[in-house]
Amino acid sequence: MSTIVVGVDASVHATHAVRWALEDARRRGASVRLVHAYPTPEFTAMPALVSMPSEDELRRLGAAAVAAALRAAGGAGDVAVETRVVAGSPARVLVAQAADADLLVVAARGLGGFRGLMLGSVSQQVVTHAPCPVVVVPPADERSRPAHDPRGGSP
Repeated sequence: MSTIVVGVDASVHATHAVRWALEDARRRGASVRLVHAYPTPEFTAMPALVSMPSEDELRRLGAAAVAAALRAAGGAGDVAVETRVVAGSPARVLVAQAADADLLVVAARGLGGFRGLMLGSVSQQVVTHAPCPVVVVPPADERSRPAHDPRGGSP
């Protein structure tokens, strides 16, 4: 059975990527692996004490983000789904998790970056380094825009 890996953060864009991957998995008869990467807590010199979340808390929050995205996408239905919550930078984690995958799916935008960028930094890194084909799911508002602006400009 083929595997589709999907990058999931807590953004609405990730939900669109999950929905896209589940629909594609149904057509292909594939399974889906939902992957959330969380940063490893780092301590730096600070003038005041700051409470940092524990690694257990980061894993719990990541698992909750994955569950919420799956729920918001309408659930797995008849698609076999596994979830992984892994420490590390999102792009590196996704590339590693896709080592045995047939397809890697990410959203064009997530929680970080500048609003105007078409591809986020994670999307760009994944497209460049992935060991398999990559689908970058655009934001819903851009999927519904016409390919040509009737006023004469480009979208």
